[in-house]
Amino acid sequence: MSTSSPLLTEILATAVEAAHLGGKVLQDWVGRFSVSEKSRANLVTEADYASQELIHQTIVSRFSDHGFLGEEGLCHESETSDYRWVIDPLDGTSNYVHGFPYYAVSIGVEKSGELVAGVIFDPNRDETFAATIGDGATLNEQPISTSGETDLAATMAMASLPVGGDEHDPAIERFLKSLKHLQTVQRSGSAALNLACVACGRIDAFWSTSLKPWDVAAGVLIVREAGGAITNLEGGRIDIMTPDILATSSRKIGQELTDILN
Repeated sequence: MSTSSPLLTEILATAVEAAHLGGKVLQDWVGRFSVSEKSRANLVTEADYASQELIHQTIVSRFSDHGFLGEEGLCHESETSDYRWVIDPLDGTSNYVHGFPYYAVSIGVEKSGELVAGVIFDPNRDETFAATIGDGATLNEQPISTSGETDLAATMAMASLPVGGDEHDPAIERFLKSLKHLQTVQRSGSAALNLACVACGRIDAFWSTSLKPWDVAAGVLIVREAGGAITNLEGGRIDIMTPDILATSSRKIGQELTDILN
């Protein structure tokens, strides 16, 4: 039974609805969008903008005084509310552009800088990951938890790698260093879904030093509420405004990866 306040329950329900609407927009645009580049291989499509616009409209119709931060130029600081919605209308744009079905809508909600609600919607699998603070995490309304894996040698991990990085890039060096310690390390192209997969036990770890707040806001809370460990790569407190995150199935795996990756 939910222990969330009526307001937080309403916020989560709105986030779920908005994420589903945004996901429908993405699927409707498949095969008929044009693509531009914000920077080298940092793609943006008409679908990103259309998804974000509908998500924003849906939320603001109910919470007009709240603040907003979104990937596609959405930035509104509220002068009257402690709440801020952090929105990624399409996490995994390169995958989306190439027709690789690993992308998602991500919506996180902060109150006074603390994450209190999060939703990640995978429109390809019709999977909705959700959480509110202190109330656990769910997948399609069923409780989830991390794998609880504590054996580094049995760990499956995901890592973000920089576009155009060479062998001397610290992220590449960390990736190569990790290979001999873990069972397998992959790169997927969607941080939000990586975090969702840590939360539901499909993978055991994910790290990155190149993400934006909208990539991780929802996933950080969902992993926490699923019993996972969330820190920066040095094992300290995470700040979603800083591109430095390590999410693991257990605190033991987190501590051991911290030693390896630094």
